[in-house]
Amino acid sequence: MTSKQKETTTESQVATRSGLKMQDLVNATGVPKGTILHYLREGLLPEPVRTSTNMAYYDRLSVARIRLIRQLQHDHRLKLSEIRRILEDSADEEELSMRASLNELIFGPLQSEGDLDLPAFCEATGLSPEQVSQFLRAKMLLPAQEGRFDGGDVGMGRLLVSGMAAGMQLEDLTYYVELGEKIVDHEMALRGRLTRDLPSLQNASMTMELVKAAHMTRAYIIDRLFQRRISAMRDLTEGETK
Repeated sequence: MTSKQKETTTESQVATRSGLKMQDLVNATGVPKGTILHYLREGLLPEPVRTSTNMAYYDRLSVARIRLIRQLQHDHRLKLSEIRRILEDSADEEELSMRASLNELIFGPLQSEGDLDLPAFCEATGLSPEQVSQFLRAKMLLPAQEGRFDGGDVGMGRLLVSGMAAGMQLEDLTYYVELGEKIVDHEMALRGRLTRDLPSLQNASMTMELVKAAHMTRAYIIDRLFQRRISAMRDLTEGETK
């Protein structure tokens, strides 16, 4: 085997271990295959490593770049030619790496397998399609991708089944959505104020720290308030028995 062949083989092996297949990109971004291929033809994505005629592995940073492209298209109404110029001028590897880490922090680790369609989700949770539709409308089920359900959705679906079996009504649970939307609105406004004038890389870095702080603060405040309420109830009960 020549040195060039060895180099190609090594590159293919690395790509197989760390790269993403096209379906992985589709699942992670919600962007159709045809659109991703169009981005590739337009020079917006790095070329994949091709291990055979019909098999290619894409850099993991492509997920962050695809989401960035969609954001620039939808939020800023930019043409692909303008987006390509922005990517060429400013989106270096450090920035894309930061955005990839931020995406994983917000959306969770990439899961290329295991998502369920509606029939499989109903079978896994015990919910009927009608109940799923009801919980979707009430925002008690919030799948990351329309029509696909991941492990978090399955866990929530089973919890809803248990709650209904215990006598809970949908109206007993929707306050979580109402309060959650208020919390998210406040967090987004705070992020906007703190990052408004920051350069792109610093903006992403600050956003990452704010997301981490939000995760911890939500859990800490609610858990501690709950613990204090339980302690107060115990103190009251003990006082009545003395």
